[in-house]
Amino acid sequence: MSLHATVAKQLRAGRMKIEFHLSIDAAGQAAARAAAAAIVELAAAREEITVIFATGASQFATLAALTAMQNLPWERVTALHMDEYVGLPADHPGSFRHYLRERLTGKVRMRAFYEINGNTSNPERIAREYGEMLRAANPQLCLLGIGENGHLAFNDPPVADFNDPVDAKVVQLDAQCRQQQLAEGWFSSIDDVPEAAISLTIPTLMRVPKLIASVPGPRKAAIVRRTIEEPVSTACPATILRTHPDVTVFLDLDSASLIRGMS
Repeated sequence: MSLHATVAKQLRAGRMKIEFHLSIDAAGQAAARAAAAAIVELAAAREEITVIFATGASQFATLAALTAMQNLPWERVTALHMDEYVGLPADHPGSFRHYLRERLTGKVRMRAFYEINGNTSNPERIAREYGEMLRAANPQLCLLGIGENGHLAFNDPPVADFNDPVDAKVVQLDAQCRQQQLAEGWFSSIDDVPEAAISLTIPTLMRVPKLIASVPGPRKAAIVRRTIEEPVSTACPATILRTHPDVTVFLDLDSASLIRGMS
């Protein structure tokens, strides 16, 4: 893997493009502009646009900037989300359905938003049905983040599979992942953090033609360096992004602080 500078604020690792900005807000605004441009381009070519949205603290600035933009064709956008806890009520502050209702669908009027129902006695069936629906919807754009353990969606290292045969599945969350959810303030104690979730798989995400990743803050600095420098493997699932044909990772100075040559 080679990492080389193209201009002062852009790098490339494999096929992965990296931008760094002076603040979290600036990085989020840049990611939002990229997403908006992609939505406008898609709208010129097709009637319905399907976008996968991530959640969590990494998406705060991006979604705030994106939903504040004027004249985007939201009425033609169908939204999907990439994961949801098993057994967590939809009105819980940590629920990703709650998150997207508050920060996305409550701010813009969309064509549709298909939620993952984690409150079910049969999460395996819900995962299978959601995966089938998603494949039929053929998403063209995905906004995502990278977990502190390198996960994409909730594909933590123990369950990540670059050749997963299914589009969505039930996963067990590892200790570092659950600790991150606690640290971000979604839960009052580690015992409150669910142990399982329904997640899109890595091949599902990698199949989307365009990926825009927001990875802000000092807690992400170590995993950003691993994503760039480590061999591509499920020990750090985010390393697979270096093989995607159109992915841009947006960093702030803190999350980029451990990249060689950036300090």
